[in-house]
Amino acid sequence: MAEITTAATVSGQLLYGKVLTPSGLIEQGVIAVSPEAIHYAGEAAWLPAAYSSWSASGGEPGSLLIPGFVDVHVHGGAGHDFMYSNSGALDAITRFHAAQGTTTMLATTMTASKPDIDRVLAEVNSYRAAGMPYARLAGVHLEGPFISPKWPGAQNPEHIVPANIDWLEAWEAQYPGLIRQVTLAPEREGALEAILWLRRHGITAALGHTNATFEEVVAAADAGLNQAVHMYNAMTPLHHRKPGTAGAVMYDGRIRAEIIADGIHVHPAAIQIIARLKNEDNLLLITDAMSATGLDDGEYTIGDLPVLVSGGVATLKEHPEALAGSTLTMIRGFRYLVQEVGLSLEEASRAASLTPAVSLGMQRTIGSLEAGKRGDILLLDDQLHLRGVWIGGREITAG
Repeated sequence: MAEITTAATVSGQLLYGKVLTPSGLIEQGVIAVSPEAIHYAGEAAWLPAAYSSWSASGGEPGSLLIPGFVDVHVHGGAGHDFMYSNSGALDAITRFHAAQGTTTMLATTMTASKPDIDRVLAEVNSYRAAGMPYARLAGVHLEGPFISPKWPGAQNPEHIVPANIDWLEAWEAQYPGLIRQVTLAPEREGALEAILWLRRHGITAALGHTNATFEEVVAAADAGLNQAVHMYNAMTPLHHRKPGTAGAVMYDGRIRAEIIADGIHVHPAAIQIIARLKNEDNLLLITDAMSATGLDDGEYTIGDLPVLVSGGVATLKEHPEALAGSTLTMIRGFRYLVQEVGLSLEEASRAASLTPAVSLGMQRTIGSLEAGKRGDILLLDDQLHLRGVWIGGREITAG
């Protein structure tokens, strides 16, 4: 854990309420936080006297303090798509999702041409270097282009190519550490070699948009595959004689599972099943949010494909049977996990914060409320609606 300055040399804020910590829920708790870090998170009665002069807030009946959400799979929001990045678009996306409780996120690309992916990497790299005033971009998630043409979903099949280690090496050399996750189809040519390369470089190797058999997924896990994007969606389903991709993810404890908890992509019972199977901190809540998130129904795009949003459900305009990302936010997904799926606060918080932080290798600085960690904190009411957001110990306006 990082060392922090003593209360005598910094000023900060005291946040009172129920505090969800790694050791459990503290009914009468307090967090002492400054722009430097969390200094104390625990029982209010045990707050060190050195912090007693800090300004205080919160404490309303039912108020709950939980760690900020970490979304490793999000394509955009507020009318903007990461595939068309510039500083203004990145500000808009990270501002919107921050106001919905996301404090750390991965800029997620689509299956696209290499020049288009090159441009996104350059924009995100420059944005990170210039400072991030809202939700922090921990890096980039490449969803494709190394996927299966049999399961393109809302990805443009014209840009699907076999796994290309030369591209990966060039991107890593130009932008060290920027790519944090790559989604690919493990049965495709060159995929196993790419998985080995990704894991050697500390990058999450995720399956998705895949026609893989059970055996092919297990072989990929042997090579280092360690995550599955939007579980159940765009993969071969479970059958009792052919367990397929879904069955392999359920079976193999080495593979974490992302889930879109919006009541559209996955039935709540199916979420409960995967949550029971992935109860060793292997379940991640994601949004898969596209540009229309936060806006009214209408016509939009995801990458370069036209999308129709009706009743909050995003589908490809030319293939209305195909879901095209979501309009979910992390706070809505968190509520759904608790109120509709039946997960405990602790289980839902792990899926929304700590487990994705672990997937990024950032669990020492984010993902839970502990002294020494970054002050990414959410204040919720007794109905789990967002009432306050702190990023790096600084309060932002919640929407």
